[in-house]
Amino acid sequence: ACFRLLCSLLLPALFLSGILCICLVVLLWGVRLWIQRKKRLSSAGRDGKRPLLVAFFHPYCNAGGGGERVLWCAIRTLQKKYRNVTCVVYTGDRDATGEEIVEGAFRRFNIKLIHPVKFVFLEKRFLVEASLYPHFTLLGQSLGSVFLGWEALLKCVPDIYIDSMGYAFTIPLFKYLGGCRVGCYVHYPTISTDMLSIVRNQDTRFNNAPFITSSPLFSKFKLLYYYFFAFMYGLVGSCSDVVMVNSSWTLNHILSLWRAGACTSVVYPPCDVQTFLDIPLEVEKSTSEYSIVSVSQFRPEKDHPLQIRAFAKLLKEKRVGQQPSLKLILIGGCRNQQDEERVNNLKRLCEELGVSDDVVFRINIPFEELKRHLAEATIGLHTMWNEHFGIGVVECMAAGTVILAHNSGGPKLDIVVPHEGRVTGFLAEDEESYAETMAFIFSLSPEKRLEIRENARRSVHRFSDQHFEDTFLLSVEPLFK
Repeated sequence: ACFRLLCSLLLPALFLSGILCICLVVLLWGVRLWIQRKKRLSSAGRDGKRPLLVAFFHPYCNAGGGGERVLWCAIRTLQKKYRNVTCVVYTGDRDATGEEIVEGAFRRFNIKLIHPVKFVFLEKRFLVEASLYPHFTLLGQSLGSVFLGWEALLKCVPDIYIDSMGYAFTIPLFKYLGGCRVGCYVHYPTISTDMLSIVRNQDTRFNNAPFITSSPLFSKFKLLYYYFFAFMYGLVGSCSDVVMVNSSWTLNHILSLWRAGACTSVVYPPCDVQTFLDIPLEVEKSTSEYSIVSVSQFRPEKDHPLQIRAFAKLLKEKRVGQQPSLKLILIGGCRNQQDEERVNNLKRLCEELGVSDDVVFRINIPFEELKRHLAEATIGLHTMWNEHFGIGVVECMAAGTVILAHNSGGPKLDIVVPHEGRVTGFLAEDEESYAETMAFIFSLSPEKRLEIRENARRSVHRFSDQHFEDTFLLSVEPLFK
């Protein structure tokens, strides 16, 4: 009797599920056909031929960070190589015109595009703002990116789609509904095995609140959520036809999560090495002030508080008998009000530690001013844990500063590594080791510092624009066949 009752309930449920699945498949197929028809109607040019549309999904293309430099270099590279290509950028920067965005790219990065770019302005960028999701942020932003991607797809259906900002959940949308060939450039995996280990070990970090670390139950629940998200992330990422990653660290994570080794390659981001190599390198003249410069966006993971605390510790321990004064110059981009609030918090931290007069904030500055600060600096400072690559680190080395970066991620594996057996810079991990290493660098003779700076300069040629162009074209070639 129980078996018959189970069958009588289960069979209709299975039948209904099957019908719903068929309806969903038919609906998605219908949407795909409608999008393809829309594409054909809008595609014919004046001479009957249409250019190949290559679209980059980059909602914050006017932000001025390393990811944006990759975007503009990639576009310039395609414009150089392919005559019949029109580049499209999906952006949410509706407070600027297309001309202003292109002008900003030239002003900040010294990148001049060969042909005009078509901008598709998106209205729903707020759906990918972290502030909208105080809890389950990864899942919220990822689902938000699908809706934002849908808006982008409806406004312009490209032939080739490249996610250049890390919104992997948009990839299946463009591949299966848009009928596009799809690729992506991964700066940083949305979730990584390091993030899983932080939750598993109940460590407190900017993305793992104390109330979770103090509760075994919450930690287990968050770990389950992370495992589910990692599974989904691997699923959508594996839809890519071409995967480019920016460093060995990112490569290791993406290979373990996406399992798409056959189409994955390392493409180091383009650093404006040549512009910084133009800065003359010579033994420092005696000076009354030394500067320590940090170049990175004001985002929580960049860990500016660590820089300020380490600097305060250095001043406290070195003030007696220290003739030249020291200045910490924090250079970076502010994308929104949250970033501005973060800068205000950093200024308050400087006041608390009594170093306000010794710390300078330079926000959204022009390229020439950045170059001048780096030319005058003794130490280039970088503190992000597991930085995926570190364009700022390369720029500091090319400009001739003595680099001090975090002993993890891209700086450890790819950048601040010995060149021809010689030291190219230094790595540290916490407030104590950063302060100690800065003190050690200042204790070196100017001649010894010059030797390290020269080694660093020789090592950065593999991160040049030209090297990026060659490896990028090689990687995206399958998308153009």
